[in-house]
Amino acid sequence: TAGDEGANARIQPVAKLALAPAGSGAAKGSRSGEELYKAVCGACHETGVANAPKTGDKAAWAPRIGVGLDGLVKSAVAGKNAMPPKGGSDASDEELARAIAYMANKSGASFKEPAAK
Repeated sequence: TAGDEGANARIQPVAKLALAPAGSGAAKGSRSGEELYKAVCGACHETGVANAPKTGDKAAWAPRIGVGLDGLVKSAVAGKNAMPPKGGSDASDEELARAIAYMANKSGASFKEPAAK
């Protein structure tokens, strides 16, 4: 009914996330941290959607950086709070580590971004 359509329109999510299909862009496993960040992670970490720590917010990232890159990767692989496992991406663990190092380094860390193989 018209009333249902109006209600459905009002309760739509504020933002929608569409991930690129597998096989688009760089080969899986070879994406840089910046590439994965721009393709997937930035959708939430640029704006703080669902309480995601904003990239560049040193205060928000400080306790996360304190657990180290390995701890952050383990958390991201499993999913954390509103973030689904691997941020909903098809990233390899190594690509995910690169993206996390990229974000954390923009937020006060000095992690070495794992090299692409």
